[in-house]
Amino acid sequence: MRFAISLLCVICIASVIGTVVRQNEPYNNYVNQFGPFWAEVFAKFDLYTVYSATWFLVILAFLVISTTLCIIRNTPKILADLRSFKEHVREQSLRAFHHRAEGTLPLDRAGTLAHLTGVLAARGWQAKAQVRDTGTMVAARKGSANKLGYLAAHSAIVLICLGGLLDGNLIVQAQMWWQGKTVFEGGGMIRDVPDQHRLSENNPTFRGNLFVSEGSRAGIAVLSTPDGSVLQDLPFDVELKKFKVEYYDTGMPKLFASDVIIHDRDTGASTPATIKVNEPTHHRGIAIYQSSFDDGGSLVKLKGLPLNGNTEPLALELRVGESTQLSKGSETLGLELTGLKVINVENMSATGSAGDATDVRKVDLTASLNKHLGSGAKGDRNKSLRNVGPAVTYKLVDSAGQRREFHNYMVPVELDGQRLYLFGVRDNVNEAFRYLRIPVDEQGDIAGWVRLRQALMDPTLRDKAAQRFAAIATPPNNPQMGEQLRQSSRRALALFAGQDASVKKDAPGGLAALSQYIEATVPEAERSKFSEVLLRILNSSLFELNQAARERDGLKPLEANDDTSRFMTQAVMSISDSFFYPAPMILQLDNFEQVQASVFQVARAPGKTLVYLGAILLIVGVIMMLYVRERRLWIWLTDTPDKATHVLTALSTPRRTLDADAEFEALRQEILAPGLKTQAAHGDAV
Repeated sequence: MRFAISLLCVICIASVIGTVVRQNEPYNNYVNQFGPFWAEVFAKFDLYTVYSATWFLVILAFLVISTTLCIIRNTPKILADLRSFKEHVREQSLRAFHHRAEGTLPLDRAGTLAHLTGVLAARGWQAKAQVRDTGTMVAARKGSANKLGYLAAHSAIVLICLGGLLDGNLIVQAQMWWQGKTVFEGGGMIRDVPDQHRLSENNPTFRGNLFVSEGSRAGIAVLSTPDGSVLQDLPFDVELKKFKVEYYDTGMPKLFASDVIIHDRDTGASTPATIKVNEPTHHRGIAIYQSSFDDGGSLVKLKGLPLNGNTEPLALELRVGESTQLSKGSETLGLELTGLKVINVENMSATGSAGDATDVRKVDLTASLNKHLGSGAKGDRNKSLRNVGPAVTYKLVDSAGQRREFHNYMVPVELDGQRLYLFGVRDNVNEAFRYLRIPVDEQGDIAGWVRLRQALMDPTLRDKAAQRFAAIATPPNNPQMGEQLRQSSRRALALFAGQDASVKKDAPGGLAALSQYIEATVPEAERSKFSEVLLRILNSSLFELNQAARERDGLKPLEANDDTSRFMTQAVMSISDSFFYPAPMILQLDNFEQVQASVFQVARAPGKTLVYLGAILLIVGVIMMLYVRERRLWIWLTDTPDKATHVLTALSTPRRTLDADAEFEALRQEILAPGLKTQAAHGDAV
């Protein structure tokens, strides 16, 4: 028993690990999640394939063998005990029981036996009488199903373990070893994968994913492993006619379902069906579940906005999942279009606006505590949920193979009363996106910001802006200051553009370059005042730079009003941040043609019936063992000289409880007949 319980504890701990840690994922996912060191440690213990790990299968086998031997050893004893009434108990043994009583009934032995038979039958006892030379022993039993609960519970453990083995990865691994199949580690089209990486349609058990785009059909499932994947041929094709999805106000999917047609390869029959979450369909012993949904290869049109130089926008047209090359001077970047999400519901309240999760400059400890303290029923009543429109996700790969992921919204989002374009970036999947916030111009577009950003990199326009600033800022009574102001403006713009010789590589431009310049050239006591003057010169010079760029493009000058002031303030911040944007251009989602896709989980699970049967037996067995109490009752009848019958009765129960005391007291009163003289009850009480 101790050995079995220890094995159960280990299996339970392993099952918790297998539930918390996603199984059969690519190894790189675990490196990103746990880090190189712990990812390697966990891999040594096969924690990424717990249910097919050797140590887990060995423990499971020991548990099955141990429990099976226990059942085999005890079943004959239990069955024999169920058939036995133990009527051979001696009279002297009854006096040693805790629950016992004696009395005399004014009936002969036959009448007393008839009286006892009626009492016991009315209370549900099974009884058997044994006539001896000196008296009659009546043996009765009740609650024998308790021992059947023992058999049911232990058999359930064996059935559940066997069902888990049948539906696990063990049979797939055995087939691969027996048939010489190997894991496929490459990429490309499924149809091009060689036969040594495919399992036959006769595979008795498997569980894999089937990806089907709208208007297409597929009949090959993918069984993922940490080292790659194995393909499973299905005896049918699934054609996706229409994918339907509904959302809650929070943006979480409320319902997603797929209208499909199942094409049987052997009979040629076509069977329409609708597959919903928790409502699978079955065909030829294979269950088809609605697992999730994805993009099915939507056509996406991107507009590349170069950050440096006055370069024309780049037009790109790709489908989700495709890749191309982008030129970055002498370096070439790989572009992988990974996703398109049409609906993005964000919390636009003051305490939960889009992008706040990645804004490290905002820390409000009081609001954070208040949100988690107080009444559990009050909830978060400050939510303002809004669909902020489509967003595209892509990755840029440099020559060293380093990947950065980008997440860009198609339309501007209103934050704090100002409409901003959000362009996110992160270095790995475990990080949150950091967003570059770009203000819209008077036309509600990003073109005004791009124009100013590119003008900043043009020395000719910077000189022109410095001259315009000096002409405006020079006092009429002190014209000698004009040249000094022009030089100051030129220096401020050059520093901000990262094109000043004093700017180091760790500060390529923006406000960081100005800060570095001030720390290197200005005494500490004068830095605060100097910074204020330099920022005023920079802001005014950038405004004049923007006006000069608009004039060059044939646009009318901006009016000096609050809208222009808000635009310029945010533009200065975003241009400063853009120098740390790890890409030569911003890819803006221009247009798209969405194609949905369903991800189905297909499974052939012969062990499911065993698991269900084991679960039922386990429930029944536990109920029998906990709530059904086995009791045995003996009644010894002997004749008295006055032709009456002396009665000695005793009750045996595994546990002494108040219920047992009450039951025996009720039996004693009925057996000995109320009102008749009793000699002893409950131990030594008289």
